[in-house]
Amino acid sequence: MLRTRVIPVLLLQEGGLVKGHKFKNHKYVGDPINAVKIFNEKEVDELIFLDISATPQRRSPDFSLIADIASEAFMPFGYGGGITTIHQIEKLFSLGVEKAVINTSAFYNPALITKAASVSGSQSVVVSMDIKKTLFGNYEVYVENGQSKTKMSPVDYAKKMQDLGAGELIVSSIDREGTEKGYDIELLNMVGSAVDIPVVGLGGAGCLQDLADAKKQTSVSALAAGDMFVFYGKHKAVLITYPKYSELEKLFN
Repeated sequence: MLRTRVIPVLLLQEGGLVKGHKFKNHKYVGDPINAVKIFNEKEVDELIFLDISATPQRRSPDFSLIADIASEAFMPFGYGGGITTIHQIEKLFSLGVEKAVINTSAFYNPALITKAASVSGSQSVVVSMDIKKTLFGNYEVYVENGQSKTKMSPVDYAKKMQDLGAGELIVSSIDREGTEKGYDIELLNMVGSAVDIPVVGLGGAGCLQDLADAKKQTSVSALAAGDMFVFYGKHKAVLITYPKYSELEKLFN
């Protein structure tokens, strides 16, 4: 396995696979089960599924879809979206989910993080942080699919989540999502230097060089991406793909 994990992040909406731009204008790009089958063939080490329709609709995770994904996936995967209770987390694990990815509930109900860590272990509890720059150039954490401000800085928020028991953080740049302009290196270094738990960078990757740059310039434990694994070419034709292990190994050496 690579020292720096490279993780496809698949966005779910109404049961379909979608992609967006800066957390807006999401478009259907395919069936998640078909994507999983392709990633199986590509021998991907890990996947993350985020259901962006669950929280806005105030509904639970789609356990039926998650069970279908689990029955097809050869690799470990994490799931986020609509998680509000410890019962839901336990059910996710019973279906085969390895990591519960918690975003909005981590802000409104921080005790859930501590309780989940005590039940399943910190390694299984991931807090996803959606971050955007203000007009004054400062970073701020958002929840509710990037719609609601928390008035908290990424550093303070990351430290709080670590103290609550989170075992990993996904640091997602709202401004970079879907742009293919590379990761926000400043943001990743800011959060990475503030905590001792693994940090996953997300938002902006469009090519292998973006992965290499983030690896060289930050201390992240993993790099996640969406566009570069589901789109191909300047016209963004849908093509589920993943680099060969040898390519990634060479890239990170």
